[in-house]
Amino acid sequence: MRTSVQKRKTKETDIAVSLSLDGGEVSISTGIGFFDHMLNAFAVHGGFGLTVEAVGDLEVDGHHTVEDVGIVLGKAFAEALGDKSGIARFGTFFVPMDEALAFASVDISGRPYLVFQAEFQQERVGEFDTCLTEEFLRAFAVNAGITLHTRIEYGKNAHHEIEGMFKAVAHAMRLAVAKTSAGVLSTKGSL
Repeated sequence: MRTSVQKRKTKETDIAVSLSLDGGEVSISTGIGFFDHMLNAFAVHGGFGLTVEAVGDLEVDGHHTVEDVGIVLGKAFAEALGDKSGIARFGTFFVPMDEALAFASVDISGRPYLVFQAEFQQERVGEFDTCLTEEFLRAFAVNAGITLHTRIEYGKNAHHEIEGMFKAVAHAMRLAVAKTSAGVLSTKGSL
């Protein structure tokens, strides 16, 4: 089916995610404008159907909302991928975003790991703390069960750097979840 609906409710957040790996409606609402923009770019560039409804304790800051969306989105990918058979498994992509260049490479391995290399040029973009980019991607990678390497090669504008990174991750994921005629792409026979 390659779809999943996931929910998570804590004292800090209430999040619902609907995901289709093969496209569909895109509707994002987290209460953090720049984060909505990034999740929308992720869905569009990945070719994913994605709805995210998140209510969080934004009076504290955006950390809980951003991290918990990463958790729930990661779990949605894990469920939608099932036993990971019939997918390309690997994806690598570069995205130029004006003066910035971002890179992402993914292995849908069942072994969660994040390598994150970025020093953003500004601490905030709108109401979004740029350090939350790493928190989101770590939560996403761990809960999706993927190995994700991403970095900013260079840049001057944090908006461009982060947007390039989200788009690079989206395209790498699009390539990795692409359907193939093969079973599980592993010499072990399973992931």
